[in-house]
Amino acid sequence: MKKITSVLLLLFVGFLLFYFGLPVINYGFMKLPFFILLFLIAGIILYTKLKVTPVTNKVTIVSKPSKLIFIFSAVVIAYMTVLPLLTSLPMFRSEAYRELIGKVEDGENLKNHIAPISLDKIRVVDENLAMLLGEKIIGSQPSLGSQTEIGDFTIQKVNHQLYWVAPLLHTGFFKWFRNSQGTPGYVMVSATNERDVKLVQNINGKPIKIKYQPEAFFGSKIDRHVYFNGYMTNGLADYNFEIDDNGEPFWIVTKYAKKVGFAGNDATGVLTVNAQTGEIKEYGLEDAPLWVDRMQPIDFIEEQLSDWGKYVHGYWNLSNENKLMITEGLTLVYGENHKSYWYTGLSSVGKEESTVGFVLVDTRTKEATYYKQSGATEYAAQSSAEGKVQEKGYRTSLPIPYIINNIPTYVMTLKDDGGLVKMFAMVSINDYTIVGVGNTMRETLMAYKNVYNMADNGIDSESITPKRSLTSIVTRISNDVKNGNSFYYFMVKDYPNVFVGSSQLSNELPVTIVGDSVKISYDVDMEEVIDVSNFDNINIKKKK
Repeated sequence: MKKITSVLLLLFVGFLLFYFGLPVINYGFMKLPFFILLFLIAGIILYTKLKVTPVTNKVTIVSKPSKLIFIFSAVVIAYMTVLPLLTSLPMFRSEAYRELIGKVEDGENLKNHIAPISLDKIRVVDENLAMLLGEKIIGSQPSLGSQTEIGDFTIQKVNHQLYWVAPLLHTGFFKWFRNSQGTPGYVMVSATNERDVKLVQNINGKPIKIKYQPEAFFGSKIDRHVYFNGYMTNGLADYNFEIDDNGEPFWIVTKYAKKVGFAGNDATGVLTVNAQTGEIKEYGLEDAPLWVDRMQPIDFIEEQLSDWGKYVHGYWNLSNENKLMITEGLTLVYGENHKSYWYTGLSSVGKEESTVGFVLVDTRTKEATYYKQSGATEYAAQSSAEGKVQEKGYRTSLPIPYIINNIPTYVMTLKDDGGLVKMFAMVSINDYTIVGVGNTMRETLMAYKNVYNMADNGIDSESITPKRSLTSIVTRISNDVKNGNSFYYFMVKDYPNVFVGSSQLSNELPVTIVGDSVKISYDVDMEEVIDVSNFDNINIKKKK
């Protein structure tokens, strides 16, 4: 009877380990052999009988398990220690680690990946601000705030617009038990307009119930649901919440395998799990729906890029010759044709303030492109922007790379201690001393253009936006002071647009009046108010 009880107890322990631990049943994954080892140790303890002699207190072993259990335990320990060392140790497999990222192409034209963008499409809301705005809208509805909480935000494109999206999650077992059919919706925060915050609770008149989620229990817990529906043998990672273009909520799960012994995690496919029905669909990396933005987990790409830069000359490169390292981690950026990329700067080992280039990795296919372009790290750009307004004590958000006037530029927000956006900043990736700040994005762009137009030696002339020139007569002119700089807005005859230039650009601008003949050069860009890069007052020159 005792043996049967022991067996049943062991089986129950094994069930608990599988049900809650969800070990991957495949080569290279350590959780399963670890659980087997625990199971064997428990068996050894249960089947070992000891006897204590009362007088001498001597402990003797009355009976012990079969030798097979000890042999099997030794095999499992060897599997967990010796085999990983032989198959996964970087000193033996450095080339395999470096090749995990695939072929890294040399980039020539950054516009192939990051398209020029208008000001109203620039991201001004980061994840922290999205959480603040989301919590505010949930807090305005007490019935929701007491029953649910906001999950992690992920940024994605929804019908060609950038949004931060996060599900409403259960706050505990009893809240889940009372609402086991699911939480009532998700939050959307525009990444380009902090006033655009939505609590989405129905689709086409039907209420949303997010049943499958990380804060659910038993079969409704998302990772357990996927595991017990045919994916026990697959590595599963990166459970991201995304919505399709119709607003239907899904969990995006990356399938991965071990490519270097017990290491080298590499994405092999993706699952879409309907957050309401639990329906699972499997796709390869090439044929997933277009609305799925990220299939390559950020930690996989970060590790693979680090290995690519670290093992450039193998493991035994003690002099650090040509070694590269990523800078501030990875940032998700968007390009044309619905494509998204993981972006990071690269710097030489030991030179942490400047970069030798940057890498863009397709978040779907993992195609990597390396742009060899020296410049500033994200941290250096942040410090430069904060230095412009150091008296205010603002802190910058994570820099996002854009093409501004054909110049690779970091764009970031400047926030107060409460996390609210107060100003904006643009910093040239090539030269972090070229900085523009402003209270609006338009004002920031004007200041930025003004600085880089006066810093020709700091910018590659071939990369600057093409310029046009015209000679005409001023019909209207007015000035405005922003952040201590005087800006002059004017119109000229036979031209419908408004031009703008600062007093730093030309000392002739402050004394220009209606009727003066002027010759100007300006950037050809996407903006309605055109920034002047060169200004000459012909009337003043005639008087001279």
